[in-house]
Amino acid sequence: MKVAVQQEDLQLLAKTLQEQLLVEVSTAEVFEVKCVVNKGELMILTQHASDVIVDAQLIFAVIEEVLQSLAPHKEQRVQCFLRVFGEQLPYTKCFLALKQTGGWVAGGDEEAGGDEEAISYSSSSSLTYSPSINEIEEEELFDPFADVPNLSASKSGFQVKPMLLGAALVGIVILGGGAYLLTRPCVMSECKEIQNAEQLKTKSPQLMRHAKSEKELVAVQQQLAAASAALNVIPSWSPRYQVSEQLKASLSGRSEKINQVVKALQTASLATQKVQTPASSLEELQTRQHLWRQAIAPLETISSSNELYGLAQGKLLNYRVRLHAVNQQIFIEEKWLKKLTLAKAVAVAAEKQEATAKSLNEWQKVQSTWLVVINALNTIPRNSVGYQEAQKLLVDYKPKLVVVRDRATKEQLAVKTYQQSLSTAKQAKVYEQQNQWQAAAIYWDQALQTAKKVPQDSLYYTQAQSLIEPYSGALKQAQEKLQVVSSLQQTRTDLDKTCTNGIRICTFSIDNAGIIVRLTPEYDQIRQKNLANPYSENSDTAVDITNHLQILREALAVIGDNANLSLSLYDSQSRVIYTRTLGG
Repeated sequence: MKVAVQQEDLQLLAKTLQEQLLVEVSTAEVFEVKCVVNKGELMILTQHASDVIVDAQLIFAVIEEVLQSLAPHKEQRVQCFLRVFGEQLPYTKCFLALKQTGGWVAGGDEEAGGDEEAISYSSSSSLTYSPSINEIEEEELFDPFADVPNLSASKSGFQVKPMLLGAALVGIVILGGGAYLLTRPCVMSECKEIQNAEQLKTKSPQLMRHAKSEKELVAVQQQLAAASAALNVIPSWSPRYQVSEQLKASLSGRSEKINQVVKALQTASLATQKVQTPASSLEELQTRQHLWRQAIAPLETISSSNELYGLAQGKLLNYRVRLHAVNQQIFIEEKWLKKLTLAKAVAVAAEKQEATAKSLNEWQKVQSTWLVVINALNTIPRNSVGYQEAQKLLVDYKPKLVVVRDRATKEQLAVKTYQQSLSTAKQAKVYEQQNQWQAAAIYWDQALQTAKKVPQDSLYYTQAQSLIEPYSGALKQAQEKLQVVSSLQQTRTDLDKTCTNGIRICTFSIDNAGIIVRLTPEYDQIRQKNLANPYSENSDTAVDITNHLQILREALAVIGDNANLSLSLYDSQSRVIYTRTLGG
C-alpha cells in the first residue's frame, strides 16, 4: 500500500514539475520529467530534445521553486538531472540538501563525467549551492529512471491546475519516507501531548476555582495555552488527531473563560490606577465610569456553574461600589459644571446690559447681575473639576464687577448731588418769597455749587449743567436784594439813633420812594415854644434847639445819601421842614 501511494505521488510530482517547466522555459516545446526514490533520496530527471538548447540554471531554478514551497520535516537529499532524449547519461546534475531549518543546499557538475563547476542561482530564497563531490559515472551502471513511465506534455495542450500543485506538495511529504510518517508524534508512539492535555483538562477547573487574583488566572491560562500549542505537532493522519482537536477546543474554551475574567480584572486595575489622582475634567470621570462598566459587564455574564463564578462575584461587589462612587461624583460634578455654564451665560448677559446702560437703575441692574456671576463661581468647591476654570473666570470677572460697581456708585452720587441741588434751590425760592434775602442768597449759592459737583462722565452731568446759569442768576439777584436790605437796615439803625436823644425827636419810614422823617409833637412843641419866645430866661435852650435841628438835618442828609434815597423832613403837623433829593 505504501509503495502504491509513493508511486502515485511521484507521478503527480513529475507531472507538476513537467507542466511548470513548460510554463517557465520558452525554448522548448516538449519536456519530460521523471521522479523516483532511490536509497531514501528523491531523484528528479528532466529530458528534452537534442535540438533544444536550454539554460540548466533556469531548469534547476524552476525545480527549486517548487521544492522550496515544501516545509521539510527532516533532513532530505534531492538529486536533479538534465538529459537529452535517447542518451543514457545526463549531461549535468544538481544536489539539493533539504534541511529541517528550511534551507536547501545544492551542488552541481557540468558535463557527465567531466569538469566540476558550482552551479549558483541568483535567488532570494534560502537555497545555496556548492560543488558536488560525487561522480556521475555511477549512473552508467544503474539507471534508476528505466522503469518510470513517460509523461508527455506540450505547451499546446498544457493547462496548469492548482490542485495538481497542492497534491504534489503532499506527495513530496510522503516521498520523504514512510518511516518518517510513522515516527511523527502520536502516529505510532505514545502521545504525551494528549496525556498532558487531558490531565490539564481534568485539573484546570480546580485551578480556576481556587484562583484568587489576576496573576494566578494568567498562570492557569499560560498552562492551557502551552498544552494546546503542544497538540499542534500531531499530524492530521494521526489516529489521535481528532482527539487532539477536541482537546484543543476544550482547552481553548477554558482559556477564553479565563481571558474574559482577566480582561475584566485588568480593566478594573486600570480604573483603580486612575482613581489615585484627582480627575481634572468630566471626561476623565466618564472614562473611569466606562472602565468600571467594562470591568463589571463580563463578570455579570458568568453563570453560577462557571468555575470562575466565585471569583467574579467577589470582585463584582467591590467594582459596583466603585462604579456607584464614580456615578455620584459625576452627578455632583455635572451640578457644579451646570452652575459654571450658567454663570458664564449670565456673564454674557451682564456684558450686554453694561453696553446699553443709560440710567442709575440700569447700572444697578448690571452690578446685581455681575454679583450673581461672582457668587455662583465662588460656590464651586476646590475639589471640583470645574474649580480651576471657575478661578480663571473670577480673575476676569471680578475687575468687571469693580468697574460696574464704581460706575453705579458714581451714578448714584451724581443723582444724589443733582437732586440735592434741586432741593436746595427750592428752599432758596421759599426764602425769597419770605424776603429773607440773606438765607435765599446762601441757599442759591449752595444749589449752584452742588450742581457744579455732578461728575462730567455721569448720566446727570448735562442736566446739572443746565441748572448752573439760572442758579447763578438767582444767586446774583438774591445778593443784590440782600445788599439793599442790608443797606436799609443800616439806614434804619442810623435813623433810629439820630431820632433819639434823651427824648424821641422824630419818627421815620422807608420805602422805594425814599425816606420820610417826622418830628415828634413833643420835640416840635419845644421847638415852637422856643421860636415864639427866643429871649426868655431859657434863651440858651432856644439856641440849642435851633442848632440841634440843623444838626438833625445834616445827619438825615448823610443817611439819605448813604441809602441812596431821597429824604423829606416834616414837622408834627406834616409841614415840610427839609427836603433832599438824589444827587441834590
